[in-house]
Amino acid sequence: MEKRIVVLGAGESGCGAAILANKLGFEVFVSDFGSIADNYKKMLDEHSIAWEEKQHSEEIILSAGEVIKSPGIPNEAPIIVKIKEAGIPIISEIEFAGRYTKAKMVCITGSNGKTTTTSLIYHIFREAGLNVGLAGNIGKSLALQVAEGDKDYYIVELSSFQLDNMYEFRANVAVLLNITPDHLDRYGYNMQNYVDAKLRILQNQKPEDAFVYWNDDPIIKKELPKYKHGKLYPFAEERQTDAAAYTEAEKLVFTEPTPFNMELEELSLTGKHNLYNSMAAGISANVAGIRKETIREALGSFAGVEHRLEKVAKVNGVEYINDSKATNVNSCWYALQSMKTKTVLILGGKDKGNDYNEIAELVKEKCSGLIFLGADNSKLHEFFKGFGLPIADTNSIQECVKEAYRMAKPGETVLLSPCCASFDLFKSYEERGKLFKEYVCKL
Repeated sequence: MEKRIVVLGAGESGCGAAILANKLGFEVFVSDFGSIADNYKKMLDEHSIAWEEKQHSEEIILSAGEVIKSPGIPNEAPIIVKIKEAGIPIISEIEFAGRYTKAKMVCITGSNGKTTTTSLIYHIFREAGLNVGLAGNIGKSLALQVAEGDKDYYIVELSSFQLDNMYEFRANVAVLLNITPDHLDRYGYNMQNYVDAKLRILQNQKPEDAFVYWNDDPIIKKELPKYKHGKLYPFAEERQTDAAAYTEAEKLVFTEPTPFNMELEELSLTGKHNLYNSMAAGISANVAGIRKETIREALGSFAGVEHRLEKVAKVNGVEYINDSKATNVNSCWYALQSMKTKTVLILGGKDKGNDYNEIAELVKEKCSGLIFLGADNSKLHEFFKGFGLPIADTNSIQECVKEAYRMAKPGETVLLSPCCASFDLFKSYEERGKLFKEYVCKL
């Protein structure tokens, strides 16, 4: 019997890690300070894995040889501090799973566009008939997939929190879409700490690996010389000499490794940010040797991601759009930028140290009204009160949709793009988006 592994947090990643560790013959204990969902209890019970909820039994936890921590648990949590003081290594589920698979890893990070790009790359690999899994922040946990039957490729969405506890894991293709302020509350309100976390995606790359990134991101440009990395595949909106993808004359051009192009209007995703997501996905597939015909077809057939600029319904000539996944200001900026009509914007939730100056000009240009949806909307009132726009203050999704119906005129758009986390009124951004869709469909 090898050392004891303790898993903290019994969500998707924690349960997957526990099942893999159990299968490998480790002694496993799962501890969650909150309550564990019934489906995860059932999974753990089926594998005879010991678990506890609503507490942390320190004696057992501090006897671990290694701790696998859920990305949601902050480093300041008392139990984490004690584990560190005891000198016990803390790793992420992805780090753990990566030790036991020979699969090629295509890893995506960035402040915005991760889920869309990850889903799009997965779509292209599936269309190419490859044996591929979707993991990380979306899909089934990587550890569970490794335990249940390995794949040749994994497309992995990585948050900065996951990267924080990754050390030996290697991304064969690393994709970095952009870096803008986000989660600063978890990084001591120090942007450099957050930037360093994102760039950990490069930490074990070898020369034969690939690094796909947005060439016009000032932070990436500044940081890149500090790091070792695989071959560079930058993408840019305008033609640049070294770009692996760019646009020219209404075409999306891919230059290497296999050159090809496609009409911009053939792309299934619209808006400038999605153009970048399509470039990153196309390059990643191109690097993996997928045929250009397959890439072209897949970039044209992708259906999009739920809660990300998702069209809900048209009611009395007003389009309702669910962008609940916009949990930071930059995400909302992209959403507003892609609006073609006057927009009633719904903002609010748990503020992560947001600076709304980034969207100020777009709000003035595009918005006909603002609706605040949160437990405490005082910061929003303070910032937007001088904009001369009608403002409605709401504390429930029902009230919010009612106000939107009252405020929006035919030909306008109602956009839920909150800039904030959902945890003040909702369990998750998914719940916020689902309820929004539900009430819009009742109008």
